[in-house]
Amino acid sequence: MAKGLAMHETLEVHEILTLKTSCVTKGTAMLELVEDEELKKILEEDVQASTEAIKELKKILKKAQ
Repeated sequence: MAKGLAMHETLEVHEILTLKTSCVTKGTAMLELVEDEELKKILEEDVQASTEAIKELKKILKKAQ
């Protein structure tokens, strides 16, 4: 368990991290199938935002140890 976070907070951060990882995986897979350029742009932005969120969540977990 991370020292700076309560157990339930650590678990919640892990849960969000898992969700964001799924978002990146699904978004990346869907990019190959999407033909509409506007939708493709939205997916690319979502993948980028989720990737940044993953980095931040990992920093939170690492810092809290």
